[in-house]
Amino acid sequence: MKRAILQLVLLIMLAFTCFGGYLLVRHVLALPFRATNDVLHKEESPVNLDFLIPAGVHIDKNMTIKEVLHIRFKKQTGTYERLMRSITEMVPRKYLYLGDALLFIFWTFLYLTFLRVFTFAGYGRALRVSLLLGACTYFFMPDFSPGETDDWVFVGGALLIMAARAFVSFRRTKREG
Repeated sequence: MKRAILQLVLLIMLAFTCFGGYLLVRHVLALPFRATNDVLHKEESPVNLDFLIPAGVHIDKNMTIKEVLHIRFKKQTGTYERLMRSITEMVPRKYLYLGDALLFIFWTFLYLTFLRVFTFAGYGRALRVSLLLGACTYFFMPDFSPGETDDWVFVGGALLIMAARAFVSFRRTKREG
C-alpha cells in the first residue's frame, strides 16, 4: 500500500512539474520580443534573443517571442524535402504506409537486439521498451509518409501496450496480495 501511495505521489509531482513547465513556456512565449531582448542586453546577459531574429524581417514593438519564433522556424523546403515529396507522389499510399511500418519494425528490432544482448531484461520487458524507443526514434527520423499522424500512432501504440501491461500487473498483484 505504501509503495502504491509513493508511486501515486511521484506521478502527481511529475504531472505538476510538466504542467508548470508548460505554463512557464507559455508565459515566456507571450513576452514582447524587443523589450525582452533589450532588457537582456542592458543586463549584459550571456544569452540574448539575437539569434532568433530572422534576416530581412522587421520586428516591431508588439511582436511576441512566439511570433518571432514562427517567422524564424517557418518550414523551408530543402532539396531533400522536394525530392521526397516528388517520389512519394508517385508511390501508392499503402506502400508508403508499409514502408513506414517496416522502418518502425527495423528501429524496434535494433533496440530489442541491443537490450537482449547487453542487459538481463526478459523478452517481454525488452520488447515493450524497444517498442517505445523504436517509436520515439521513428518520430524524430524522416519517414515516407507526410505528416505526423503515423508518428503519433506508433508512439501512442507503444504507450498503450506499456499501460496495458502495467494495468494487468497491478491487477495481478492486487488479486494476489
